[in-house]
Amino acid sequence: MADFLQIQGVSKSFGPFQAVRDVTLSVAQGEIFSLLGGSGCGKTTLLRMLAGFEDPTAGRIFLDGRDMAGVPPWARPVHMMFQSYALFPHMTVEANISYGLKHDALTPAQRRDRVREMLDLVQLTPTATRKPHQISGGQRQRVALARALARQPKLLLLDEPLAALDKKLREHTQFELMSIQARTGVTFIVVTHDQEEAMTLSDRIAVMDRGQVQQVGSPTEIYEYPVNRFVASFIGAITSFDAEVVARDAGFLTLHVPDFGGQVTTREADFAPGTRVTLALRPEKLVISKDRPPGNAVQGVVKDLAYFGKDSLYRITLASGALVQAHAVNQARGAAMVADWDDQVWLSFQPSAAIVLGG
Repeated sequence: MADFLQIQGVSKSFGPFQAVRDVTLSVAQGEIFSLLGGSGCGKTTLLRMLAGFEDPTAGRIFLDGRDMAGVPPWARPVHMMFQSYALFPHMTVEANISYGLKHDALTPAQRRDRVREMLDLVQLTPTATRKPHQISGGQRQRVALARALARQPKLLLLDEPLAALDKKLREHTQFELMSIQARTGVTFIVVTHDQEEAMTLSDRIAVMDRGQVQQVGSPTEIYEYPVNRFVASFIGAITSFDAEVVARDAGFLTLHVPDFGGQVTTREADFAPGTRVTLALRPEKLVISKDRPPGNAVQGVVKDLAYFGKDSLYRITLASGALVQAHAVNQARGAAMVADWDDQVWLSFQPSAAIVLGG
């Protein structure tokens, strides 16, 4: 797909504070692209520049081949859906959706047809005559989405679109958003601090920290192949250890890991012997057992455990004092826990499960 949105070297400063630093991104038409990061990372400032509410201090933004410099928000083929939804409480669902169309060159009949189309799209036709306080939070979210899509924008910007919903409704609405986007073909840019939301919704994700993009990739690439310690630790749970490359041979690295009191084998990475690196392990990649398994293994004591139904989380203290998290899937109903508090256990992992990072 051709680049539909191009962000070229964009920076934004507020006095001495630089909120966005030299960001370059390309987004394809029809993508759901997420800007993911913690509070203050610059993701919302970048979104506001795309909407035209802020002007870049440096750099350029192109949308569908057109330079957005000097183009005011109302003249851009862009709509922004705010976290609060900003619905008019005194208007019906139908009137809220219709409101954004009043300045468009549509006849009353065309406007009614467009509103009906949007109500059908978001499956809210039965609620058309209700007011926002008479519908659920998830339905209000869909009203705001329908109002945004009614003007047929080329680009829809969503600022923390699901933050006001409870966990179960948020998970359900994520799939509704994906379905609606697939049916309309509109390009979505989603700002979120919720890594699970970004992983579920997105075709690609840009992970941001302190105004800069740290990595861009698919959810699988971001999770399985992080480029640095920040991305590895921000996306999902992970435990990191200092290590040193001992040997590199036949597609494998041999690492000395002081916290393990010995060596482990990982898949090959571009590090020469003698290089200091970070060994990172995801909890679900670790296998807990009472007996020592072959291959990469380290012994520890169960310090804490938590039962979540579908799986259990173990926090295990190694002899070095390092604390490691491991997940065990509860496959059988009512099955005994893999281990209990204060049990001595072994943690093992496959060479391909380890992430090796510089530094």
